[in-house]
Formats: sequence, C-alpha cells, structure tokens
Amino acid sequence: MSDKPSVLFVCVHNAGRSQMAAAWLTHLAGDRVEVRSAGSRPGAAVNPAAVAAMAEVGIDISAETPKILTVDTVRESDVCITMDCGDTCPVFPGKRYLDWKLADPAGRGVEAVRPIRDEIKVLVEDLIEDLIEGLITEIAPGPAA
Repeated sequence: MSDKPSVLFVCVHNAGRSQMAAAWLTHLAGDRVEVRSAGSRPGAAVNPAAVAAMAEVGIDISAETPKILTVDTVRESDVCITMDCGDTCPVFPGKRYLDWKLADPAGRGVEAVRPIRDEIKVLVEDLIEDLIEGLITEIAPGPAA
C-alpha cells in the first residue's frame, strides 16, 4: 500500500450506500485517502433521500453521479468495499476486500436513510483508523460468495 491508500466503495447502483460512504471518507479523512465509488449497474442519479440525509450533516453529494465499476477502478484501489449488495469486485493480488452489511436505502425516505448514513459513518471512522494506523496490511483472498 502506498503512503496514500485508495478505497473503492461498490454498490449495485452507486446511488446510495457507496455514495454516502465515499462522501464520509472524503469528509473525515480529507486528502489522506484517495476515494472512489462505483456500481455494476449505475443508476441515473444519486438517491434524493441519500442527498438529503447527507446534507443534514453538512455534506453535499448533490453533484455526484453514479459511475460504472471497471476492472481498472478495482486495480487502482488498495481496499475494495462492497455494501452487502451481491456485487463482487474482480479479485487482484494485493487488494483488501471487505463487505459491509448495510440496508439498501433505495425507495426509502430520508427518515429511513438516516440510520444507514449513521452506520456508514461509524464504519468509515473505523476504516480510517485502520488505514491511517496501517492496520489493514494483510490481504484477504476476496469477498465470500
């Protein structure tokens, strides 16, 4: 892993969980971590409830757009995190793969998205601690099927 670790967040539509996780990591870690997000079947826009929930905590994701997951995006990332969505990343040696068990905010109002947002924040805070302290050093074989 380089001096500046890179993290990729993946969910199917790249419209809710992965966008919120990327925003939290960018907000909390600043330029200490390179942040990416993508999805296997990107949606047309970021979930409005996710945008509203993040705005409540002072983070603006309204200009974000869902992006397609590519092999290159995975290859360029040190840590690949899926969001309990059935998506998998191509497996490359030297990568750390994690799967976060999170509810899907699709089709839910902001009231239902708030707890998901807050859970993601806690997971991201733990991730930052691991990244910054160098605790993510062993490489997992990839996500479990």
